[in-house]
Amino acid sequence: MNFLTLFAIYVAVVLMCMILVCRYSGHQDNPFNILFSCIAKVFAPVTPKWLQRFSQWSMHRLFHQRNNMFVYLHILLEAAVYGEFTYEIFGFCRELDTSLTSLSVPYILLAIKTFFFYLCIKKDPGTVTKKNVSSQLHIYPYDKRLFHPGISCPTCQLIKPARSKHCRVCNRCVQRFDHHCIWVNNCIGAHNTRYFLLYLLSLCAMAGDIALLTTDMLLHAVLRTGLLGASYMDEYGQRHPAGPLFVVQHLFLTFPRIVFMLGFLVFVFFLLAGYALFHFFLALVNQTSNEWFKNQGYTCQHCHPSLTANHLCSTPPSHSRRFYYSRGLLQNLGEIFFPRQPVWKKDT
Repeated sequence: MNFLTLFAIYVAVVLMCMILVCRYSGHQDNPFNILFSCIAKVFAPVTPKWLQRFSQWSMHRLFHQRNNMFVYLHILLEAAVYGEFTYEIFGFCRELDTSLTSLSVPYILLAIKTFFFYLCIKKDPGTVTKKNVSSQLHIYPYDKRLFHPGISCPTCQLIKPARSKHCRVCNRCVQRFDHHCIWVNNCIGAHNTRYFLLYLLSLCAMAGDIALLTTDMLLHAVLRTGLLGASYMDEYGQRHPAGPLFVVQHLFLTFPRIVFMLGFLVFVFFLLAGYALFHFFLALVNQTSNEWFKNQGYTCQHCHPSLTANHLCSTPPSHSRRFYYSRGLLQNLGEIFFPRQPVWKKDT
């Protein structure tokens, strides 16, 4: 298999990952959703009905019903990365006199990440039930903008506490609902947001550390072979110094699995780092991603009685109204790691 073929496969895999992430990110207005819709309309007349039904059923099963498919995929990808790291990179780094302490960090991070991953899966996010709804109604005040008193969930038939939302995937109302994460097969809510943030942080650290060790190993491999000072002769008999493209081609052909793994780790690291920064920002301002995206298209139904529910207010919401639940950085973080407890009202 030549370099161009390997590189084409590599680019195709990375692009496919990007497309799938954007396609199923939950945002309907991204370019890939528009592209998929156009392609579906073009091929719909020539696609068998059974194939269309199967595709719709499988997508609904994967992304709109609870299942452990992505949990298993998460574990499989992790096992592949650590298997390659242990099988090839660990031994090579030992030959380079890399300390055992440095090489043990990825395994320590794996243990920490697995612990928080397990808690994200098993911890109840804060389900609203008939027994606790009366107490949860008093945890947060209604901002009367995104959350209004007296509104019932049409599915659960319960009064919705402020900042709660019904998850269609889990079929339950969740206190301080953030989002449903398919990778942990659970909602992220009041009681497991802290574990989710620590899970993201440890996952980023794990990917970044393995990527750094792998990059260091490949740099030493290049220096050992003397490729930076090498030269090659073209078809006209002229000698040229080996440039970066020649070095990259050599690494692709010599260490194809390691280079593929490194590219995957770099892609995952930057993707997760951006995602983690977004969620840490939300934690600092005491806002959920559900509230954030609602604020982006805030529907003002009080400007005029004749306005429809799809009317967007032309006046942007004030900072104080948008960050209604913010109580300062320390208190906001404290609320994440020490969630508010239900307030029981005494009967008078």
